[in-house]
Amino acid sequence: MNDIQEATSPAASMGGPVTCVSKVELRVSCKALLDRDTLNKSDPCVIIMVQAQGQWTELDRTEVIKSNLHPVFAKVFMVDYYFEEVQKLRFEVYDIHGTHSIGTRDDDFLGGVECTLGQIVAQKKMVKPLLLKYGKYAAKSTITVGSPAVEPIRHVEVSSGERDLFSKSDPFLEIYRMNDDGTEQLVHRTEVIKNNLNPVWEPFKVSLISLCSCDEDRKLKCLVWDYDSRGKHDFIGEFYATFRDMQKISSGIKVSWDCVNPKYKQKKRNYKNSGVVILSDLKLHRVYSFLDYIMGGCQIHFTVAIDFTASNGDPRNSCSLHYINPYQPNEYLKALIAVGEICQDYDSDKRFSALGFGARIPPNYEVSHDFAINFNPEDDECEGVVEAYQNCLPKIQLYGPTNVSPIISRIAKLAAGEGTIKDASRYHILLILTDGVVTDMADTREAIVRASYQPLSIIIVGVGNADFTDMQILDGDDGVLRSPKGEPVLRDIVQFVPFRDFKTASPAALAKCVLAEVPKQVVEYYSHRAISPMSPGRGPSPPALSPLTSIPTE
Repeated sequence: MNDIQEATSPAASMGGPVTCVSKVELRVSCKALLDRDTLNKSDPCVIIMVQAQGQWTELDRTEVIKSNLHPVFAKVFMVDYYFEEVQKLRFEVYDIHGTHSIGTRDDDFLGGVECTLGQIVAQKKMVKPLLLKYGKYAAKSTITVGSPAVEPIRHVEVSSGERDLFSKSDPFLEIYRMNDDGTEQLVHRTEVIKNNLNPVWEPFKVSLISLCSCDEDRKLKCLVWDYDSRGKHDFIGEFYATFRDMQKISSGIKVSWDCVNPKYKQKKRNYKNSGVVILSDLKLHRVYSFLDYIMGGCQIHFTVAIDFTASNGDPRNSCSLHYINPYQPNEYLKALIAVGEICQDYDSDKRFSALGFGARIPPNYEVSHDFAINFNPEDDECEGVVEAYQNCLPKIQLYGPTNVSPIISRIAKLAAGEGTIKDASRYHILLILTDGVVTDMADTREAIVRASYQPLSIIIVGVGNADFTDMQILDGDDGVLRSPKGEPVLRDIVQFVPFRDFKTASPAALAKCVLAEVPKQVVEYYSHRAISPMSPGRGPSPPALSPLTSIPTE
């Protein structure tokens, strides 16, 4: 079976679409809450709300803690986590007077705070002051939202040894997980062993989540069949097991089960079983997820590279792709903000590297395919990428050609220096925004192959209405990208999308599309190098700053 990096939906083993979801635990406490009651202290409760399509809806709420201004709530919020989305959360604290209902009077509201799930995950513990209505602080009241480090997903490798006493048949084995609602979910079906009295099935690998939902005492129903080519398999027998039973083999205890056919047992007085199934080996493998690396302190360093070739048009002309409209951002800014808004939560200093290519730059106005848009070659990071972009446009001359390999090689070299460090402390994302097909395709392919060995992912967004058909070559979805010499990439690190496919969609839809593969790419890189996540707490906590300034949106 293929390894599963995250929690996997039941549909996965039934041939349906696979939805990879990480569950994040959120624990909440408050300090110095306002005392709203006359005779007693406030009876606080915290509601967690999520924003979807601009509307806030309640996701869950804590228990009510009586007469306490410094509550530590036992309730644990479980929230689905998606790196590629801005998941806005709101925590509201109320003084509860009734048994279940939230009060409607203003003095029932003890304060609230908004944040993103990404901020909580990156910081691991977030402390924020509570705000009342109209932006007024609730005295010294604070709320703390913490997310403990997640346990790495464990994979179980099961080796089934000899089976005795089967009649001469073509046996195969099925394992079903017994769900809480009484349903059964197929976990694994072995291959058929032809004409064998003592079949030995191949070892298989499955995540502990899929096997038993991480419940070691959950029943597993195991069925043994005699294969029939017409699909009318003969039932040999069944037995029930648990993962806890299986683990006894690691202590040197023989683990086996009688395979029983209930019909035979009912009819035959001396019936014992229809065979014995013996477990010959069991191995546990730790499989780390993207969340493990992030919560261990891995920083995501974000770099944007902007196309300043002449084909974009004169920025002073309203038809130019670089035209600065005072009422709405151009396509370059839309793509930059959509992706940057996600990445900023995972970078501790909140400063993004911003580069340009394809322009004549001061002071000598020579063509450059790799320059800092803040014109500081010693420090290309910007606290305000939007301002740096807008300030850069009047100072340069759009030119050409569209060469992106120099910037890819530059970031790959930077990542390579950090790649020599034997810990998962930093990973790079390079966002390339371009209005045309690259003119140095051979060099770009070579640079991507080299970069695939480094902690780096590359996102290319095609801006404008050019024919981007050839750009699909760089995206490994349709086949393995190779260098001009035929060397394949170590791993697929490029995602290409034309912006026009998202013109009528929300910025979140673009970000979700281009960032969806990043978590898998991060895990693939560190897994290939056998690098485990750092211990939680080693990484720096991001400050509450943003490199993206507020600009008009549609």
